[in-house]
Amino acid sequence: MSIRAVRGATQLEVDEREHLLERVAELVKEVLHANDLADEDFVSAIFTATPDIHSEFPAYAARQMGMADVPLICAQELDIAGAMPRVVRLMAHVETDLARDEITHVYLHGAAMLRRDLTHVYAKSDDAV
Repeated sequence: MSIRAVRGATQLEVDEREHLLERVAELVKEVLHANDLADEDFVSAIFTATPDIHSEFPAYAARQMGMADVPLICAQELDIAGAMPRVVRLMAHVETDLARDEITHVYLHGAAMLRRDLTHVYAKSDDAV
């Protein structure tokens, strides 16, 4: 087993607490599924949110999923002109047998447009629903 980083992001339609919790939980579940991971494989996770998100801490969604003993932290993204609005990003450190180039990074909803440059990406836009 090695510790690897897996990335992901989702975009909110609106900055509302329940919507944020739903979208972040969806992101965490998709990261787990895409990489054949379990909750206990998470070592730690960093969540970032664009400056236009105020409704809730994204890490709270992972806490609600039962990740009570995983170190989690939230931070604010840089406020860059023209950046995609209402985006929550995740960088999770996980224990896995996957090689670095086998990790699947997950980008959902509008955030599916963010990282087309990565080798292994699972991207599901709202158009694909």
